[in-house]
Amino acid sequence: MEFKGTSKYVAPRELQIAVNAAVHLQKPLLVKGEPGTGKTLLAHEIAKALKKPLITWHIKSTTLAQQGLYEYDAVSRLRDSQLGGENVDNIEHYIKKGKLWEAFSAKESVVLLIDEIDKADIEFPNDLLLELDKMEFFVYETQKTVKAKIRPIVIITSNNEKELPDAFLRRCLFHYIRFPEQETMQQIVDVHFPDIEKELVGNAMSIFYGVRDIRGLKKKPSTSELIDWLKLLLMEKIQAGDLEDFDLKETLPPHAHALLKNEQDLNLLDELRRMKRKY
Repeated sequence: MEFKGTSKYVAPRELQIAVNAAVHLQKPLLVKGEPGTGKTLLAHEIAKALKKPLITWHIKSTTLAQQGLYEYDAVSRLRDSQLGGENVDNIEHYIKKGKLWEAFSAKESVVLLIDEIDKADIEFPNDLLLELDKMEFFVYETQKTVKAKIRPIVIITSNNEKELPDAFLRRCLFHYIRFPEQETMQQIVDVHFPDIEKELVGNAMSIFYGVRDIRGLKKKPSTSELIDWLKLLLMEKIQAGDLEDFDLKETLPPHAHALLKNEQDLNLLDELRRMKRKY
């Protein structure tokens, strides 16, 4: 089976090629791109399209690579031994399987999402080199090796908050999700709003891309911001004519807070308007 996108996810041709190459070569696919461009959603849609279970490992700044393998609860075992617990001699009772163990021990091929790997410590990717390359790891407490019965499809996302080590990058295929051009964005909007008025969308997207083109924005609005903004426009029953020939140097767009997420960018738009009035 090949991934060609889904009814709810518009996948450009180059993204389809990257996903199918990763599936065919059985290598992790590292996906980068602006926040809000659908990196995390991609793994969910791959699982749906290929009809495979999804296992998700959300990475935080405090996440350790070992947690993805397993965690041994030595404290509980000591407490149970002092209280005369029944399972003290069964060390496996005190081992909690991590997301990689779940994926490796699955009876069928699964999609494993390692989400926002760049949030973790810089050594985190290096600590997973062998596990992702060989798809196995050693459990010291039981002296057993856990090896993938069927190699999972591994999707790794990054927002480029940190540079990833070269040794890690060599073991992955790579794809950068470029921000959609208007034609592709129109297809994405049609997926979410199949009955929306075309003129309204056209005027709204002109404003949206106009905002993105403003120099100095700290955070440009993303695809997810556009979708939320359109929902608000529909809720308020904004008409296409209300957005026609819109000049960002004269007034803020309706519900600008859905597009811009910090005061610095809102102040930048205010400054543009003040400068136009001045001259």
